[in-house]
Amino acid sequence: MNTFIIVAHTADGIIAKQSNKDASSTTWTSNEDRKHFVSLTKNAGVIVMGLTTFNTIGKPLPKRLNVVYAPKGTPEIPGVELTDKSPQELLKDLEARGHTNVAICGGSTIYTMFMEANCVDKIYITIEPKLFGSGMTIFNKPLDINLSLLSVQNLSKDVLALEYQVVKE
Repeated sequence: MNTFIIVAHTADGIIAKQSNKDASSTTWTSNEDRKHFVSLTKNAGVIVMGLTTFNTIGKPLPKRLNVVYAPKGTPEIPGVELTDKSPQELLKDLEARGHTNVAICGGSTIYTMFMEANCVDKIYITIEPKLFGSGMTIFNKPLDINLSLLSVQNLSKDVLALEYQVVKE
């Protein structure tokens, strides 16, 4: 199973201005980032996110299995598979159903949960030419994980896409 994190952040490392869904809009990212996101996630076929991130997007993304972490008792959402499984259990279940690639799409709680579970192989980071000064970072807890840079791509003259391999110790 190939599992990767995909995230866009500002030049100062912020993924959202605040932690509430109204301030976590993704409208600040570039068209190039959105195209990059669509390409990678459609190729993966499965996207996993938290309920706040899903609510920010507002609808299931087409041509991908949308898996959303939500507490028990959350009402069903058409076009979405709700889960509260551990990352290992979820990935094992998806693999048993024939999936081979999974994109972890946020937010910071979900990114952290998958990194702490040692379930991430790669991280794709788009760096946007913006500064927020403060806000949410990719991870919501301290981590100590080594990465190996695989590629750097200019999505435009101002937008960079980085691809890292997670070094598994």
